[in-house]
Amino acid sequence: MTDKPSILLIEARNYEELADELATGAMEVLDEAGAVVTRISVPGVLDIPSALSMALIGAEVADADVYDGYVLLGVVIRSETSRYEIVANESARAIMSMVTSEGLALGNGIQTVENQDQARGRVKRTNKNNGADAARTALAMIDVKKKFGL
Repeated sequence: MTDKPSILLIEARNYEELADELATGAMEVLDEAGAVVTRISVPGVLDIPSALSMALIGAEVADADVYDGYVLLGVVIRSETSRYEIVANESARAIMSMVTSEGLALGNGIQTVENQDQARGRVKRTNKNNGADAARTALAMIDVKKKFGL
């Protein structure tokens, strides 16, 4: 790894305003850290694990360096159907499976909330700023990997 961490930021864009706020918070932290960031967008949270898997497979096939760390951003808001549980649980399961099997330094900024008000409270940079938290977590986990010689 170079002095500047290389980060892949994957963001679900299904809630544009919320996605923008999450990404802005994350980018402020990553810019301050001098990270080299590649940003990609996917339609929804359930697409994030697929994109992450594609990035890992693509790097392996191309025999290229993988990213030093990953930041995942998105919002899942409960509705009247069971889709909320499917999206929240299956995306988390798939992400955790890749994190543990691949030893990824990852900040998971996917918000699972009951309503729009909770979502806004978690993503706003003037409140919880969970986009920034996800970026800080990815950077911290990059340091953990270094400590283990990975």
